[in-house]
Amino acid sequence: MTESTKKQKIVIDPVTRIEGHLRVEIEVDEHNTVTEAWASGQLFRGIETILKGRDPRDTGLIAQRICGVCTNSHYRASISAVENAYEIVPPRNAEIVRNLVSLALFVQDHLVHYYHLHSLDYVDVTSALEADCHKASEIAHQWHKHPYNCSQGDLAAVQEKLANFVNAGRLGLFANGYWGHAQYKLSPEENLIHMNHYLEALRIQREVSKAIAIFGGKTPHPQNLVVGGVTSVMDMLNPQRLNDYLFIIKDTQEFLKRAYLPDMKMVVAAYGDNIKAGEGRGHGNFMCSGGYQLSDDEPLFASGIIWGHDFSTIEPFDDTQITEEASRSWYADEAPTNPYDETTEPDYTDMNADGTLKTEGKYSWIKAPRYQGQPMEVGPAARMIIGYVKNAKTVRPYMQHFMNDTGLELIDFSSSIGRNAARAVEAEVVCDLIFAFVSELIENIKYYDETTWTKYEFEALPLETKGRAVLEVPRGMLSHFIRIQDAKVKNYQAVVPTTWNASPKDGQGIRGPYEEAIVGLKLADPQQPLEVLRAVHSFDPCLACAVHVIDAQGQTLSEHRVNPIGTF
Repeated sequence: MTESTKKQKIVIDPVTRIEGHLRVEIEVDEHNTVTEAWASGQLFRGIETILKGRDPRDTGLIAQRICGVCTNSHYRASISAVENAYEIVPPRNAEIVRNLVSLALFVQDHLVHYYHLHSLDYVDVTSALEADCHKASEIAHQWHKHPYNCSQGDLAAVQEKLANFVNAGRLGLFANGYWGHAQYKLSPEENLIHMNHYLEALRIQREVSKAIAIFGGKTPHPQNLVVGGVTSVMDMLNPQRLNDYLFIIKDTQEFLKRAYLPDMKMVVAAYGDNIKAGEGRGHGNFMCSGGYQLSDDEPLFASGIIWGHDFSTIEPFDDTQITEEASRSWYADEAPTNPYDETTEPDYTDMNADGTLKTEGKYSWIKAPRYQGQPMEVGPAARMIIGYVKNAKTVRPYMQHFMNDTGLELIDFSSSIGRNAARAVEAEVVCDLIFAFVSELIENIKYYDETTWTKYEFEALPLETKGRAVLEVPRGMLSHFIRIQDAKVKNYQAVVPTTWNASPKDGQGIRGPYEEAIVGLKLADPQQPLEVLRAVHSFDPCLACAVHVIDAQGQTLSEHRVNPIGTF
């Protein structure tokens, strides 16, 4: 048997329970081990082109349309990039209000990602119907003294609701899973606890949206940011609005501590062998730009670079080391380029006649960003690992507590389940620190500092300049780069978290983080590649950010018909 006949290619298209359109192709050997992988973004990215020629003050309202989930993140990054270009520093109150919106989004995003997008890779929904509700309640109390809504009656009501779905044939999004897969390890009772919190998290995430809208005006697509500050002055000065915000955050904090973290510890215990085996481990290159300055000058997130899982050394982060290239992406201008000068010109080369990717050439609409020429993993795992190694007082105690409770080591967070554990720890860190920002805002107002905007005269600003914003957002490091000429946008580039993580191979053939995390996985059943979905979902993909399409005339660009069977 030749080497080529030993290998089997598997296509997962579309990858579901993510934002956007992602295709993953893998090659497995006769032992069902993944030997190669290709992650492909399936829509064209065109927002940068649309921004050319615009008034720089308008870029935020357009750039936030990059994604329907990460609207505030792109809005803030765009506004901040323009402020950086013009050397405009917003008042501290404006920064705090921006932080209250951004950090509430962190908490909401992490909850939604785990429970509604990713938990079903570890939770067998139909198994919950076999659970003993009394035993399930006892198990829940093993993970927290006061578990969230886990009385026997609460769990019986959830079990009845699930049974009604099944009996009525209305499983909805639960209808297309790999239920009964050999790699599911939670007991029926543990599955029921998770499904209970899955349903409750729907309410929590809705409430957090209200908190975001208090200062953002609305969500998605808030309208409270302007170059120089914020417009939500009356909300900031209204005690009732502040109390409404705090009430929601306190309710969310209870869910985090009594449901999300205990559930994650339960998963870590059940899947400990998978973690210790390093399933889903990548290159070990981690990057964080830091940020969210607290009143005592300690940032919420510490910045730094870690190479190859070497936790003994951290290098300082330098955004001038960022480049993008398109040697394996469907764009022209293939050489590594600084984002200020990067172009966005399509160069689509089609696929093979059998519908598979031309894996020896260009195969994705996602570009390949690199730091000092190397692929980097960004996101909660990177932030929590770097914060722990740098002994950040905002991160290390939380990480240490979780590690003591679970037996995890730092290397274990570099895995499919480890990324989820880091995300849960980060959600707790962020939610707790939100109260510090609210307290600072109240103190400022108390002492008559109500400034929310830095005045400037646009006509007096330089006609030619450039600027950038580099922020940490829920899925990782986000950067927007703007070049201004004749007071208009000359060039614009957004390098987003999923562009880093879902990067295709570069000109040297080095895989991006998704691909590296997939290679080496052993599949229990190649026809149900659950292990691949776990690795990809652990990054919280947002392909709408990494690749997105828009037509200024509102015309239909293309239509696609997919068969959803087997793509869960």
